[in-house]
Amino acid sequence: MRVLFLESHPMWIHGLPNGFRDSGHDVMISGPLTEQNIPEMLGEFQPDLVIAIGWGPEQTAVKLDWINRYVHEADVPLIYWATEDPTFTESFTMPLIQRVQPDFVFTICSERVDYYAQRGIKAAHMDFGFHSSIHCPVPAEDAYRTSIAVVANAYPHVFKQHADHFRLVSLFTLIRPLLHANMRIDFYGRDWDKMKPYLGLDIPQEWIHGYLSYPDAHKVYSSADIVIGLQNYETQLTQRTYEILGSGGFLVTQDTLAVRSMFTSGKDLLAASTSHETRQIIEHYLQHPEERKQIQEQGRRVVRHASYQHRADYMVQVLQAQGILSTDSETATGPGELISYPERIRQRYEVHDVRRGDTLWKIAQTYGVTIEHIMKENGLTSYDIYIDQYLKIRERSREANESGGGST
Repeated sequence: MRVLFLESHPMWIHGLPNGFRDSGHDVMISGPLTEQNIPEMLGEFQPDLVIAIGWGPEQTAVKLDWINRYVHEADVPLIYWATEDPTFTESFTMPLIQRVQPDFVFTICSERVDYYAQRGIKAAHMDFGFHSSIHCPVPAEDAYRTSIAVVANAYPHVFKQHADHFRLVSLFTLIRPLLHANMRIDFYGRDWDKMKPYLGLDIPQEWIHGYLSYPDAHKVYSSADIVIGLQNYETQLTQRTYEILGSGGFLVTQDTLAVRSMFTSGKDLLAASTSHETRQIIEHYLQHPEERKQIQEQGRRVVRHASYQHRADYMVQVLQAQGILSTDSETATGPGELISYPERIRQRYEVHDVRRGDTLWKIAQTYGVTIEHIMKENGLTSYDIYIDQYLKIRERSREANESGGGST
């Protein structure tokens, strides 16, 4: 089977697409969408299934309209994986579903399945997972060595709108007591400098490291003695729960129904329900590295059932049971092919990879072109760009293409 992922964000392109590949399917990853490249990919790749995920740069209104138009014109099943449920179901997920009209919805929130059914939307529950190509143990690196680490965005803007969000409970249980005890935590993620209203004090600036590239997160998990993992809901697990354990990290997280349903505290990970328990856990296990090692190894073993290959197989089974996919497909005998549409573009175009601090004006000045030229080449509808995005600058010469010239 051929599966096209309409995705560009690093959080999504390294997970489920690799799971489908592991199960023998040929996969194409779109990269940033334009009105030109969607029909090009559909025509060239001839997918049997098209998948979009979550909330990211490919979920703008204009891009959703393109997806709706071209995928449905191609008469290919379109699947959406709703990863922002339940907090943003009504404000984001439902407007997206209404706009793009997917044939089936998977949601990370089991309680939302009935919600969708009542609205005539076919849906099933599918949780997050991890893939060993991006979340695996690696040797500790000096740059990330620390006693306690957090890899997460702070989301103060969410708490302003949702003052009763369960993530605040997790913050108060796991992070606030350590900060008030002046125990250093190294924070990787956005907006931790804005959390004094919720934590009761300013985090020292030298403890805050800002944005961390998604493919680098496992380096922190493998280098820190303890990784604190926040939970967003009582009844569902965060994506990083799986990723920290898959990376062999020692996870301390919130004690919730979802955590208890899948893991055993003290064996696979450590779960705290009070500030006092958090302090006890941290103080004990910082002093007992051999106990940490045993739990890390067990946690990695127990989470193997949550690989994205398992998720891909489950998704196919559900779609076959729903009659959306055929049940007479041949069984794959090995891994499929993973095709990056952006890499094909790099063979034809000089490309710029967006880094921190880049703006369209700065990029245009660097390459001696206009902003309007870059926007036209890349089908951009606004000046917004994001880290790890690639931008076409100019078409390569015929000689460079024939010689297989690399990208800039």
